[in-house]
Amino acid sequence: MEKQTDDRVKPKTKKQTKKKNKIESTEIQEKKLECVTKNHETNEQKLIDEQKLISEQKLFIEQKPDIFNNFKISIEINILAVILFMSALSSRFFKLDQPRNVVFDELHHGKYVSLYMKRTFFFDTHPPLGKQLIAAVAYLCNYNGQFKFERIGSEFSDDVPLFGLRFVPALCGSLIIPVAYQLMLELGCRHWCAALAAFLLLCENTLLTQSRFILMESILIFFTLCGLLFVLKYKRLNMKSPWALTYLIMASVCLTMATCVKYVGLLSWLLSLWIICRDFWVNHLGDKRLSDFTVFLCVILRCIITFAISVAIYFSVFFIHLIILNKAGPHDSVMTSAFQASLEGGLASITKGQPLHVSHGSQITLRHTHGRTCWLHSHTHVYPIKYADKRGSSHQQQVTCYTFKDVNNWWIVKRPERNTLAVENTKEPDGIKHGDIIQLVHGMTSRALNSHDVAAPVSPQNQEVSCYIDYNVSMPAQNLWKVEIINRDQFGDVWQAINSQVILTHLNSTQALKFSGRQLPDWGFNQHEVVTDKIISQDDTVWNVEEHRYTKSENEKERERELVAAEMIPSKGTKLGLWERFWELQYKIIFSSPNTQNVHSHMYSSEPLDWPLMVRGVAYWLSEHDNGQIHLLGNIVVWYSSTLCLLLYLSFFAFYLLRQRRQIYDLSFDEWEQFKTIGEVLVVGYGLHYIPYFFIDRTLFLHHYLPALVFKILLCAAFMQHLANIVKAKLIPRFIFHLSLCIWILSVMYVFKKFIVFSYGTTPLTSKEVFKLRWKDTWDFIIHKP
Repeated sequence: MEKQTDDRVKPKTKKQTKKKNKIESTEIQEKKLECVTKNHETNEQKLIDEQKLISEQKLFIEQKPDIFNNFKISIEINILAVILFMSALSSRFFKLDQPRNVVFDELHHGKYVSLYMKRTFFFDTHPPLGKQLIAAVAYLCNYNGQFKFERIGSEFSDDVPLFGLRFVPALCGSLIIPVAYQLMLELGCRHWCAALAAFLLLCENTLLTQSRFILMESILIFFTLCGLLFVLKYKRLNMKSPWALTYLIMASVCLTMATCVKYVGLLSWLLSLWIICRDFWVNHLGDKRLSDFTVFLCVILRCIITFAISVAIYFSVFFIHLIILNKAGPHDSVMTSAFQASLEGGLASITKGQPLHVSHGSQITLRHTHGRTCWLHSHTHVYPIKYADKRGSSHQQQVTCYTFKDVNNWWIVKRPERNTLAVENTKEPDGIKHGDIIQLVHGMTSRALNSHDVAAPVSPQNQEVSCYIDYNVSMPAQNLWKVEIINRDQFGDVWQAINSQVILTHLNSTQALKFSGRQLPDWGFNQHEVVTDKIISQDDTVWNVEEHRYTKSENEKERERELVAAEMIPSKGTKLGLWERFWELQYKIIFSSPNTQNVHSHMYSSEPLDWPLMVRGVAYWLSEHDNGQIHLLGNIVVWYSSTLCLLLYLSFFAFYLLRQRRQIYDLSFDEWEQFKTIGEVLVVGYGLHYIPYFFIDRTLFLHHYLPALVFKILLCAAFMQHLANIVKAKLIPRFIFHLSLCIWILSVMYVFKKFIVFSYGTTPLTSKEVFKLRWKDTWDFIIHKP
């Protein structure tokens, strides 16, 4: 055991130790080499990563311009459209400030622009945007608005910037040409067809004439075509691109602006709604890829956006109109007393500071609130014993509605149970409230307003109104009236001057005091008839107090002297809110019908049936020195050709439908779809802008036809393309068509140049030269007498 132990603990030999050290040294070297290798690999990887990073940075730097290319705006310029636009500019702006005379309706529109410069209120049945645009340029040209547009032919003074006043219509008239070109391209027409349509509009003499003066039609047509162009772009991209909503917004803006120039723009809105709704019904409602909720949401979103934009623009135009025109003017009497009292000067100088509440003893003038402006009036004259139809009258004192301010318009409010008329306490007067019974005593004759069971003089279905005269016969006085305040929810139960609108109900007959709108014969001095009517609630039974003061004296003679000198010293203004004025102006525009609009005896008026063949034009201006004149007359080749193409299109359309019913298809699917699109846009547009005039009872002129004419001219060009498609496969018909087209274009240019003298009016003409231009017997030109 001991031996074995000794053997185990016996030290190793030198050889073994050396060998072991060698092995350990080798392992250490290997480990060192491995570490070096790993470090080398790490350094190499770092180097590779650094090189990769540098490469990526270089690549980013190289690609950086490409990334920013996405934010660049690329502009495409159509040379043909530019040439057409420049041609339109040169023709519309050539000698724009000539003649320096008032031309046709510049008499009205120019006067409105002058009133804008002086901030004086005016009333026009058309919206104000067109006048506002012209007034804005006139303001930039430092026009002072002092020129009075008194009559057609008045010479402008040197301080009138006539070029500036005519700038906006001329610019819009020029822009019509390239917009029409783009519109035809959007309809799917080829470039030559779009250029032909623009060329025809360029060579249309009526459009040239209408664009060179302070008139509204060129502005209206420009916004109409722009709106229609954006609608067609929206239709093409609908539910396919986010740009579609942008085009819809732009269409809403343009179409609303067209409406704000003239209400004829509403017809363009109807056309656009037709296009959008039909496209949605045909192409999108049946798309099963879209969920019901998605379709519903898209429709609601588009309706809300369109409605909001249109309402905002329309309200803004009128708000600007009302804010600028804050001074009294010549048209104040059209508006209600409250509206007039909100303006500086005029009625406001009389009514501000007057007592607010009507009471026993109030001296008032009663104004017919809606419709025709007139005041309840009486005078010493009586109704005739018998009328022309042998009917008898009451022979009482006449009561009328008088359209002028007069001392006989004053009435005194009286409670039946009180005999005095003077107001004893002006600080706490005996105010008249809704439902009170009163008497109205005529201020100058001291006779009470009366009615009885006698037929009215001109409206026998109604009851006569008079001031009672006691003839000591069996006809007692019936002079009690009940006050009904119809807007008491806004102004309270106490009768207020200016603000309260009242209906006066005759107590005995329960009929309301009414302005009948009929004129009395000579015995009534052609004043307007006042009656009572069984229908209580209607516009013609509404009255309001305009001028108001308290009776101070019981003495009749002193009271008469007070009434004669009734104007009061202003102390505090009467205010009417912007919204109230806006709604009143809308009401007056929609329901007013000035007499000038109902006169059909104008020597240059025409009927819708006369327009397609241009039976007659309109004389705009005649030089005082020679027969140089401006006459609204169209290019007869364009008018007759476009009318013919309209009839041919309708005939072809009916023909194709009949052939398709027989299972015969003359056109490919794409050609038929485009043919239908042309019809639904241009034919429907023409009908919408033409047919309504058959139902309008007012004086009409040739220029009312121009919006419809534009659609018809565009249709003419589109139909020419359709004819070209028909004959393209045959050599001889194609040659004949192209030759005919060239001859037709040359004839359009010839007639345009021939009658351009009537558009500019700067060329002196002899009587013989004027007669040579009278190609139709119905064309009435003006010639100076030798």
